Amino acid sequence: CNLCVRACREVQVNDVIGFSGRGSDTKIVFDFDDKLGVSTCVGCGECVQACPTGALMPKSILDENQNFKFKPDRKVDSICPYCGVGCQLTYNIKDDKIISVSGRPGPANKSRLCVKGRYGFDYISNPERLTKPLIRLKNSNKKNNFNKFDSSEILLNFREASWEEALKYTSDKLRELKNNHGSNSLAGFGSAKGSNEEAYLFQKLIRTAFKTNNVDHCTRLCHASSVAALLENIGSGAVTAPFSEAKNADVIWVIGANPTVNHPVAATFIKNAAKNGSKLFILDPRGQALDRYAQDTLNFIPGTDVSLLNGVIHTIIKEKLYNKKYVETQTIGFEELKKSTQNFSPENMEKICGIPANRIKNLAREYANSKSIIFWGMGISQHTHGTDNARCLISLALLTGNIGFPGTGLHPLRGQNNVQGASDAGLIPMFYPDYKSVEGEHGTIMSDFWHTELENKKGLTVVEIINSAYEGNLKGLYIMGENPAMSDPDQNHARKALANLEFLVVQDIFPTETSAFADVILPASAWPEKDGTVTNTDRKVQIGRKAVPLPGEAKQDWWIIKEIGVQMGLNWNYDSPKEIFNEMKDVMPSLTGITWDRLEKENCVTYPCKDEYSEGSELLFKDGFPTPNGKGKMTSTNILPPDETTNKEFPLILTTGRLLEHWHTGSMTRRSIVLDEIEPTPEVHISPSQLKNIGVNPGDIVNVKTRRGQIKLAVRVDKSLQNDVIFIPFCFKEAAANILTNSALDPYGKIPELKYCAAKIESFA
Repeated sequence: CNLCVRACREVQVNDVIGFSGRGSDTKIVFDFDDKLGVSTCVGCGECVQACPTGALMPKSILDENQNFKFKPDRKVDSICPYCGVGCQLTYNIKDDKIISVSGRPGPANKSRLCVKGRYGFDYISNPERLTKPLIRLKNSNKKNNFNKFDSSEILLNFREASWEEALKYTSDKLRELKNNHGSNSLAGFGSAKGSNEEAYLFQKLIRTAFKTNNVDHCTRLCHASSVAALLENIGSGAVTAPFSEAKNADVIWVIGANPTVNHPVAATFIKNAAKNGSKLFILDPRGQALDRYAQDTLNFIPGTDVSLLNGVIHTIIKEKLYNKKYVETQTIGFEELKKSTQNFSPENMEKICGIPANRIKNLAREYANSKSIIFWGMGISQHTHGTDNARCLISLALLTGNIGFPGTGLHPLRGQNNVQGASDAGLIPMFYPDYKSVEGEHGTIMSDFWHTELENKKGLTVVEIINSAYEGNLKGLYIMGENPAMSDPDQNHARKALANLEFLVVQDIFPTETSAFADVILPASAWPEKDGTVTNTDRKVQIGRKAVPLPGEAKQDWWIIKEIGVQMGLNWNYDSPKEIFNEMKDVMPSLTGITWDRLEKENCVTYPCKDEYSEGSELLFKDGFPTPNGKGKMTSTNILPPDETTNKEFPLILTTGRLLEHWHTGSMTRRSIVLDEIEPTPEVHISPSQLKNIGVNPGDIVNVKTRRGQIKLAVRVDKSLQNDVIFIPFCFKEAAANILTNSALDPYGKIPELKYCAAKIESFA
């Protein structure tokens, strides 16, 4: 009937399925890469969802004879817990087990899903799930756990405890450290993988019970520099337009991002637009799948983003391509920007970034003369000059008036499912909910609202907290749903810091690498086991619903946070996430017009929203910005090198990131049978020419070294890489990429330089 072909070609735009033959000989065929010996299918399952006959079905619901093994006895609508796209989905459930997942026609995904969202939920039934509270054995030395990260090895150091004992032990130890060493000897890492309600309650606990602003989460490792630049220059840390606006854009930039891997459903909208005539430009040191749809792909030298972008800015100003009226009425900083970039001609910048001057000029002209939208990812943000990278992108949009109108905007693609919501809820050390400074007058409002005195100084960020623990100043740490023993840079340093803590409590669903250093482990809830709201990369607030029961004695995350608060003397009596959400609304104007009941009915509301009866605003800042003067600011930037550069000893540039099938530190996807079978092995990706230089073959084991450590892993040939660049995914505990990465920080966003460090490869051949 051709529906599977159309689903692949027109919806997901993967072009894997087609027809061969004619007439009665017509049959469905699949694309195949002869060199790699594999299908180019990405496993999104769109063809399965489109099939009306059952000719295509999920393998998980069939027996060995291809008959139905399971038929769902109920369905629950919810949200995907992986990336920031926020796909709506339906869990198909049999006997309280998720047997399959279907895409729903939500505004962010239009029924589309990726391989993780469709096939990556069996992790919740993994036998390694934590089901009882655990307390470290008295004779167990956690400083010996640096390489003992198998779940069975971790659990040997703990004994089971009741919730009553575990909560009392936790609160007593935290209170003791606070009394003996002061409030700032404590800190908390919250999670962008949980709900808005959990994020709000967690930061409230740290601020009202611990009495410190030492609270942060993984936004510090992904888009902290983007948010810093956006708040500084346009007064808002959120995207100005949804990714679906790609369809209205004449020109689309994707810079420092690989959406087909990290945001696969968002990538489908970009591919749809490109096939419908939008001009797509890819700016990234690495090649990617979107290149085939691009007008031009600019593979600049890693770490030279600012030079390339200043070359574009120089061209727009010199050739008077900027929107003069918009610049005069809606912006400040133009003259300073003009002066600072006068020597940054494309001819000069070509020598730094490696992109020919004529291509830089063409890029500038196409962007300035069109309705243009920019998407960026952690290739922009994870640098010591990450804030400057984002400042350049903001200046480009302000120069050309490409904000606030259909087909225009600035869109940092959020990495995890609730990075936007967790940040909005105040899970960051310098802001209360809705980005109100902890050092300003708003502190009095929050103090009155929470009925307690509050610290009026900025707290420590993620890497600063780890450094403080390493130095012995930070004594106690409460980690909810994060895994810094895998996600933080310079892992040897980070793990020594965790081992150095006097008390560490970890709240999670599995024995993670971080829990190897814990004193208490509290079994928590996976996303399909809870109710709560999340906010996606588009500013869409959506509701997730509990689909299956908790295993064993595991508890809801919000309940655990609440009980620790009660044990530490807080007068908390929350009964549900709805009650927490209602409190959030009282202190977060961004939630105006969004109620729990409305979300239950509509599933999704975009903020800002005028009132309960209005649609949310998809496009922001057509008529001005939420800055003190109502204008956007263009900020000049300097061209600076990365924190460390290559030399004879370390001649290669290491960059890290994700794989399509795996997510974050792998604690969930590595425990999904389907996903881990597709990508089971840690590998270093190397260009074909570098492969010859080193004298190794694909599959050979090599040693990758940096100034901080070394790891052993297999070799994988990757045509998308420049000759002197290597890539390592950071999801494999067997070869943790972050043992190698640099913890040097951007001075504004306090984000580490995870996208660039000097490395070398040693062969064992």
